[in-house]
Amino acid sequence: MTHNNFIYIAVMALVSYAIRVLPLTLIRKPIKNQFIQSFLYYVPYVTLAVMTFPAIVEATQSPIAGAVALVVGILAAWFGASLFQVSVACCAVVFVIELFL
Repeated sequence: MTHNNFIYIAVMALVSYAIRVLPLTLIRKPIKNQFIQSFLYYVPYVTLAVMTFPAIVEATQSPIAGAVALVVGILAAWFGASLFQVSVACCAVVFVIELFL
């Protein structure tokens, strides 16, 4: 490791630590603003969606198969299918589409 790598790691650690510690030290009162509360409520869901949806499309050999499986999975879940049923339906859709492409 060169000297610059240690600087990069130190800056990364400082930034990561600051992001976690500053809100705890600067915001001592409960947050009463409805907009900020709802924003903070949905942050984990949005983060999970941003990481998951591209992986769904890119995990298959064909992005079309991944996109169709995503739509089928959403529809199956919307109509009350269990997690197992949704996963089987999505796998079946990917298998069929990639079989014919």
